[in-house]
Amino acid sequence: MSDSTTLHTRSTRSSGPPFGELAAAARGSVVLPGDADYDQARFVYNAMIDRYPAAVLRCSDVADVIAGVRFAREHGVELAVRGGGHNAAGLGVWDDALVLDLGAMHSTTVDPAAQTVRVDGGCTWGDVDHATGAFGMATPSGFLASTGVGGLTLGGGIGYLTRRFGLTVDNLLSADVVLADGSLVKADARSHPDLFWAVRGGGGNFGVVTSFTFTCHQIGDHGTIFGGPVFYDLDDTREVMQWYRELLPSLPEELSGWIALLTVPPVAPFPNELWGRKVCGIVWCYTGSMAKAAEVTAPVRGFGSPLMVGMHEMPFSTLQQAFDGLYPAGLQWYWRSDFCTEISDAAITVHHKFGTLLPTGHSTMHMYPVGGAASRVPANATAFAHRDGGWAAVIVGVDPDPLNANRISQWAKDYWEELHPTSAGGTYVNFLMEEGAERVRASYGANYPRLAAIKRRYDPDNLFHVNQNIVPESA
Repeated sequence: MSDSTTLHTRSTRSSGPPFGELAAAARGSVVLPGDADYDQARFVYNAMIDRYPAAVLRCSDVADVIAGVRFAREHGVELAVRGGGHNAAGLGVWDDALVLDLGAMHSTTVDPAAQTVRVDGGCTWGDVDHATGAFGMATPSGFLASTGVGGLTLGGGIGYLTRRFGLTVDNLLSADVVLADGSLVKADARSHPDLFWAVRGGGGNFGVVTSFTFTCHQIGDHGTIFGGPVFYDLDDTREVMQWYRELLPSLPEELSGWIALLTVPPVAPFPNELWGRKVCGIVWCYTGSMAKAAEVTAPVRGFGSPLMVGMHEMPFSTLQQAFDGLYPAGLQWYWRSDFCTEISDAAITVHHKFGTLLPTGHSTMHMYPVGGAASRVPANATAFAHRDGGWAAVIVGVDPDPLNANRISQWAKDYWEELHPTSAGGTYVNFLMEEGAERVRASYGANYPRLAAIKRRYDPDNLFHVNQNIVPESA
C-alpha cells in the first residue's frame, strides 16, 4: 500500500503532444508550463500536492470537455479532471497529464415548482446554496461551501442533511456524462441505469460529469435552521462521546450533529478565553420548524457542563460556510479515515489520547453520521455501500507551514493505526489519500465487482484512472 507523506512531484517531460491543436479546437484557454498563469492553473486546495501537468484546459462548456477527452485518448495523454479541487489526495491534477478544469462551468438552474436544481460540473456547494436558498430549499451536500459539487457527489456526499434526506447521491436525479469515447450521455433511472448506479458513489471512474440534477427539499423556516457548535472540555471526551453515541440515533432526523476533537480558533465569535484550547465539540443542525427548535434541541444544548453553546437561528448557507474562512485553500493537509458502525469505549480511549496530542491549531478529528434516511437505502441501491449507520471518521493533520508537513502527517498516521482496529473496515472514498487498490476495494465492499463490470463497459481502457481507481473487469 502506498502511504507516502511527501506528495510533491515534478514533471520531466521535455516535449509532448500538439496542445496547439487542442487550443484551436476549444473555446476555453489551454495553459502550458511557462505560461504566466501556469502555477495558478495547477494549484489545488491541498498545498501538500505539488504536481506539474503537461497542460490545463480551462473548459468553458461541454464541447471543450469532449474535445479534451478525445485529445487525451487520441494522443495517449494522461487525463485528470478537476471540479472544485478539494480532493484530499489532489487527484484533480497529475504530473504530465492534461487537466480538464471545469471551474468556469458553474451555472445553476432552480425549478421551484419541481423542487430541483441543475448544477454544472464546476460548481461549488456555495454556488448551489446561493441558488436554492432563495427558495428556502437545499439539497444534501457536505460541510464546506467551497467543496466542489462533482467530487463530493461522485463519492457519495455526507453532510448536515444526511440523516433527514439521505446522501447527496440519494438525491441525484440525473447526470450528463462525457464518456471515454468522447460521447455525451444522460444517466438516470431510465437511460443508462447501470452508469447512473455507478456514478452514485463510484467516483470519477466512468466519465466526466458536466452537470447534475438534484432533488431539493424545503428546510427550516424558508431556509432558516437552528444550529452551531457546543464545546466541552477535552477531559470530558469520554462522557460526551458515550452520551452522543447513544443519543444521536434516538433524535428526530431533523436534528443531526457531527462530533470533533479540535482546537478553538482564535477568532470571533468564539470567546477569547477559549482561544487555543483543545476541546471536544459537536456541531448541531436542526432543519425542522423554528417553533419547535428550542424543545427539540434542549437535550443537546443542556447536556453536561459545556464551555460554550453557540447554537442559534441562521440561514442554512451560513452554517455551510462557517468553516470556510478557517480552512482556506493553500493549507497543508494529510487525511486518514475509516467507517465505524459504533463509537466503542476502546475507540474513545484512542480519541482522547490523540486529542491531547493535536499537533497544530488546524488539525482535527471529525465523525460524520451516516444514519437515518441514508441507512434505509439498501447497500446495493447505489455504488456507495456503507449503509449500516454509524459514522465516517476522518483524521486530518492541517497546517499552513510546509515545514510541519511531516509532523501533521505522522500524527494522523499514528492516530489512524491505533483507531483502525475499532473500525468497520473501508472508508469514504472522498477521504482516501493514495492508499492502494485494496483500500479502494474495501471501501466498496460487495458493490466492487459490479462497479468493475460497469467500468469495463464504459471505460475498458481505464482512461479515467487518475482517481480512486476501479480497475475494469477482466475479459
